[in-house]
Amino acid sequence: MTDLPNALGPLLREARARLGSTVDDPALDARLIVEHFSGTTRTQAIADPERRVGAGAVAEIDAALRRRAGGEPVHRILGYREFYGLRLALSPETLEPRPDTETLVEAILPFVKAVATQEGECRILDLGTGTGAIALALLSVVPTANATGVDLSAGALATAARNAGQLGLAGRFTVLQSDWFEKVSGRYHVIVANPPYISSEDIGNLQDEVRNFDPRLALDGGADGLNPYRTIAAEAARFLEIEGRIAVEIGHTQRNEVCEIFTAAGYVPGSVFRDLGGNDRVIVFERIKP
Repeated sequence: MTDLPNALGPLLREARARLGSTVDDPALDARLIVEHFSGTTRTQAIADPERRVGAGAVAEIDAALRRRAGGEPVHRILGYREFYGLRLALSPETLEPRPDTETLVEAILPFVKAVATQEGECRILDLGTGTGAIALALLSVVPTANATGVDLSAGALATAARNAGQLGLAGRFTVLQSDWFEKVSGRYHVIVANPPYISSEDIGNLQDEVRNFDPRLALDGGADGLNPYRTIAAEAARFLEIEGRIAVEIGHTQRNEVCEIFTAAGYVPGSVFRDLGGNDRVIVFERIKP
């Protein structure tokens, strides 16, 4: 049994109180949880606060509130996250896509559109695809683009494929289990990646919601956090069309180091794009050596 009320308005108030000071935004998280498990909307809560919520839904809300108060991220509890206007299912094997990564989509989108217009298609390789967020966002905007999502995790690939199917993009999205470029073939106009870029020793300093719930495979970039960039810079040329582009997300202090790695491998750094907080977040590189 739960002590939560079964009328929508009082249920929302009690949910907020239950979360209290344990989360950053108890009002928002309470609303997301109550709406999701009760199948109601914010408008209904305002217009009909006495609307009854079934006992089963109340029990699910109670369990979800306990999980949230225990530190589990709200979107992990809901099982999905919105990204670039798309609803993406999450799984334990996937990084939770965050708004800062939309910066990468915006950074490379003009080039994807230009190639698609000129060539009639744009081939995209998404390294460490996770939920498929970056690739699927690009495909949702450019109907003649197609993408291959690469990940080492079979669970992540299953989630990405499911997201593609739910969004009606499965016909233009292929998944490939590979350790970076190991099993990749063909050439692409664009390579995108939000690679692990946290140094191994800094993993323990991350927020609990990240450290305890995002997969370490998607966080740990090695001793200095730069190993994935070294791999991409060293191996990408065999899979990138001449004058193709590589767009990578970076940690906000890594701009100079990542530019040096790619420049040494024969790439020209283009624009650096900042995230919503004003931090360096994405760099686009052009391949100039055949």
